[in-house]
Amino acid sequence: MTPITGMDLTGFTEREAGVWTDGWGTVLSVHFFPLVPDLPAPLDAPGALRAGLAHGVAGAGGGLIEALDGEVDGVPAVRQLIKVPRPNGHGQVFLGSWTVPRAACSTVLKVQAAEGPTTGVREATVMARVGPADYFRPHPYAPGVTGGLPYHVADDASWDAHFPGHPLTLVRAALDRITPTVTLDERFKALPPFAGPAAPGGGGPR
Repeated sequence: MTPITGMDLTGFTEREAGVWTDGWGTVLSVHFFPLVPDLPAPLDAPGALRAGLAHGVAGAGGGLIEALDGEVDGVPAVRQLIKVPRPNGHGQVFLGSWTVPRAACSTVLKVQAAEGPTTGVREATVMARVGPADYFRPHPYAPGVTGGLPYHVADDASWDAHFPGHPLTLVRAALDRITPTVTLDERFKALPPFAGPAAPGGGGPR
């Protein structure tokens, strides 16, 4: 059970409680964590929050594509897009999520999609267009971050229209469509807001 009481699931089929898939292989899931959220900083400190998330995701072997503050059903939240290596070492998995934190718990809406047998087409195409010198960039949230997957321009949303079936495009599109339709339990919305981490650290992908 989660505090998410409703959302538009058009195109998705329930596979098990709290998990749905669509015809593209995109997986949608909802989660509830009865713990102080593991975000590295409060939402009203976006610089520290984004830098902490970038370091946390890199430390876990992935790469933070973007972290944006916003709201889910009127409650402050943070949206993350991350990429991680596929467990078999071939290609990447892209995950998008909204974390809606409260003082002592959180709910998470997560969408993920993986590359298929053919990988790297988006990256190679974009690199050929922009040139190697302009392809890789320092991470905008944490320029000194090391480890994990590199930050590069092929993950930018401006390229999604060129690659409509790419898993990153699918994840972004699903989040953009579903988020405005999410409703939360009023009791969850009334809980005290998240004021910051209980202890130093945190921030990686769930």
